[in-house]
Amino acid sequence: MSQQHSVTAPCSHGQLSGYVHSTESGAGVDGPGMRFVFFMSGCQFRCQYCHNPDTWKLHAGRQLTVDEALAELAPYAGFLKFAGGVTVSGGEPLMQPEFVGALLHAIKQRFGLHTALDTQGFLHESISDDWLADVDLVLLDIKHSDPERYRQITGQPLQPTLDFAQRLKRLGKPIWLRYVLVPGLTDDLDDIGRLADHAASLGDVVQRVEVLPFHQMGADKWAQLGLDYPLANTPVPSAAMVAAARQQFAARGLVVC
Repeated sequence: MSQQHSVTAPCSHGQLSGYVHSTESGAGVDGPGMRFVFFMSGCQFRCQYCHNPDTWKLHAGRQLTVDEALAELAPYAGFLKFAGGVTVSGGEPLMQPEFVGALLHAIKQRFGLHTALDTQGFLHESISDDWLADVDLVLLDIKHSDPERYRQITGQPLQPTLDFAQRLKRLGKPIWLRYVLVPGLTDDLDDIGRLADHAASLGDVVQRVEVLPFHQMGADKWAQLGLDYPLANTPVPSAAMVAAARQQFAARGLVVC
């Protein structure tokens, strides 16, 4: 069992700093409505289909305090109150749990906005249940149902992510489950069916499943970083393949997008 220290969101840590790779002020695919997104630096996964390998290094971004991050959000807060909210993504946000926890808490206290956390949950033992109280929605990436294939794709074990899903179920925390469909890698319907069974077992907390078709938009970033892109010759999935994958989840009574 991990011996990582549990972190709770502090009440006032405006000068606490973290590394933010980038932000986006009009995102429409990172949670409900229009979102302001903080893309955090750092990720311990090395997913074969990652389209943001430039976020992998922890210090590959701007060092901002919580107050500085809030200042960048502030001009949009009034609009976002009615139109959407804020998503903290990455990279992997749980690489910087103290900063992200303080940021989420401050967003709630200062602006009262809807918050979403985009994560694969691998590092969830580094945060407490109280930390998650400032998260309204978890966008949970589960990249495969088979542990060996999962490790092949990501370089990390699957079980911590499944444990996090069970924790979210216990807390009644809403989940949007995300699954990237990659031809020849994550498109086996039996494997998808097993993941769909697991998602259905989580009950009502799984509000929707997003099957995300693989694309090649990250290939240039791999090249710019001098990295060998393992999926350079992988095609995008066909419409029929995407429909078949989505049907696996829909057949279990899940809402699929």
